[in-house]
Amino acid sequence: MFSRQSDGIFLARPRSTPAGAPRLAVKDLLDTAGLTTTYGSTIFADHVPKESAESVRLLEAAGYATAGKTNLHEFAYGVTSENPHFGTVPNPAAPGRIAGGSSGGSAAALAAGLVELALGTDSAGSIRIPAACCGVVGFKPTYGLVSTHGCFPLAPTHDHVGPMARSVEACALAMEALVLGWERRSLDSLSELRLAVAWLDGADPLVRARAEGAAACFAHPATVDLPALPRDGQPLWSNGFMREIADVHRELYAELAELYGAEVAAKIERCLAVRDEDCAGYAELQEHARERLLTQLEGFDLLLTPTVRFVAPRPGDPRTTELIDLTAAFNLVGWPALALPSGPAEDELPASVQIVGRGGEDALVLAAGALLERALGRA
Repeated sequence: MFSRQSDGIFLARPRSTPAGAPRLAVKDLLDTAGLTTTYGSTIFADHVPKESAESVRLLEAAGYATAGKTNLHEFAYGVTSENPHFGTVPNPAAPGRIAGGSSGGSAAALAAGLVELALGTDSAGSIRIPAACCGVVGFKPTYGLVSTHGCFPLAPTHDHVGPMARSVEACALAMEALVLGWERRSLDSLSELRLAVAWLDGADPLVRARAEGAAACFAHPATVDLPALPRDGQPLWSNGFMREIADVHRELYAELAELYGAEVAAKIERCLAVRDEDCAGYAELQEHARERLLTQLEGFDLLLTPTVRFVAPRPGDPRTTELIDLTAAFNLVGWPALALPSGPAEDELPASVQIVGRGGEDALVLAAGALLERALGRA
């Protein structure tokens, strides 16, 4: 049984949850058995799946109780979580600012203290951006590590499912449930790690200062000059990403275009205009990007960057188009990336840093994140 919600954060909630169980918010892009799952669209307003997404099933089997389905950018195609059908997700950490997206409702539920854990999805930054805007932790695992079964796709070769929480430790606990045979990485000190630092240029002054302060918690951080992925790959990166979205929506949009919100409809139209020749060589671009990063990060264990160059912007701020600039590269290459708060910045709003590891080094990223969280006085 469920009840509908319209508070901007939850779209549907079960009538009750088991007493004492840690509460789980589930982005409404992920199926939940017996609980309305809209994918952020009125097309699916009455859709009640018979089976839950694999990630939801695994967390529930581990003892988490689904507390509700969280609002999102329509079909997860956007980074502000301003949904024309179900309302704008509020930002409890920064009233009057966007919550980020597309997993904005999951971040907001955590920031408001409504749940202990949340599930989000991330195709260009959709876990990490709202985590940064709302001052919580978000983890995008290595591509394919956490099942996307039962998740409505955005761009399948970029889509990731991952945990969000108020601490790195809570994300690490969730990964133990989400990945069969998961083994933690033990670290005694951040001084064990060789850290590369990148993409500080262009960050607002206090956001940059917070990233520099986080980097200083490591023994010998070194600034590296990384390619501005995925911007370096434009327009091929954009065309390849858009072509995947077009293939997801081609039939649905042809039948029900009038039920899409105006903003997402316009983007789908642009996606549908991408031709085969416009994205020829896209797979090669992805592999080339991996090779370049591996080469430029040789000799380092981890990479640290700001998650976003600025704090949560106000609705309509033109800089919302820049929110994916530092996150999307790691969807292109499929590497694990953790966003965690790094302290107050401009307007006393939370800044966030991103810790990135090579593909498969998820446990190292989380172990380092937990130590950094402690060093920054957050644990």
